[in-house]
Amino acid sequence: MESNLQKRIESKKLLYETERTLGCIFGALLYAVGVNLFIVPVSLYTGGLMGICQVMRTILVDYFNLNVGNVDIAGIIYYVVNIPIFFVAMKKMGKKFLAKTLVTVTAMTVFLSVIPSEIIIDDRMASSVVGGILSGIGIGIPLRMASSGGGMDIVGVLLIRWKKDFSVGKVNLLVNIFLYSACLFMFDIEIVIYSVIYAAVFSIAMDKMHAQNINMAVNIITKADTKAMEQEIFEELGRGVTKWQAVGAYTNEKEQMLYIMLSKYEISRLKAVVHKYDPYAFIVQNEGVRIDGNYLKKL
Repeated sequence: MESNLQKRIESKKLLYETERTLGCIFGALLYAVGVNLFIVPVSLYTGGLMGICQVMRTILVDYFNLNVGNVDIAGIIYYVVNIPIFFVAMKKMGKKFLAKTLVTVTAMTVFLSVIPSEIIIDDRMASSVVGGILSGIGIGIPLRMASSGGGMDIVGVLLIRWKKDFSVGKVNLLVNIFLYSACLFMFDIEIVIYSVIYAAVFSIAMDKMHAQNINMAVNIITKADTKAMEQEIFEELGRGVTKWQAVGAYTNEKEQMLYIMLSKYEISRLKAVVHKYDPYAFIVQNEGVRIDGNYLKKL
């Protein structure tokens, strides 16, 4: 009986992770569509590490006469640049997060390379808005699936762990200031202005899709031995746990209550860990709480 229950839990967990991985791939496709059909054809540049890779692509093709045919090598450059970032992050980030991020970045590279850069809307303002919405949602989906599009997202999280007053937003802002300042010297100001509009729309669309900044307080009430559960929460999420003994008023049975603060995008990973050890655990979520003190903001 217990063995069958464990098999069902593992089967549901596998299906759950498979669905989330497919969601990451769909998000990568949406991002590539937004970039290759709306941003690249009108000579605009995305922000972050991908924007830097697009500038590198332009330098290689226009200034060094690199002949790549109809293939946009910005995605390939992005993948290569991400390899050392993955190696640095391997010991700092969760294995599942890194594995799904690797799938997402690989899918992004493939889609960016095979989707042709053709003009659909011959208007830079319209292209920057539509492209920003599509690619922002495309990156927001993997973030909701506990993954990321690589690049500055991972670098930002690593910097947060090194110095707490960093944030992913601050890192992206600094990179974009550098990127668009360089674009001012290389291209005309119109390209920079519309690229900035794209970056703004992209950020809004991504934030709407991804609940990264919503803090949550979670109470877990369980009758299971929580030592292994607590250890996996530490390792998988890097979050601290406060616990105390409780007694059920109706059953008069002893229970454990765990109290955890985390961001909304981490809640699905927490539930997967808890249900692994106790499929009948009682989980109470309270979102939008305000936190002051030693709390680590993540992706």
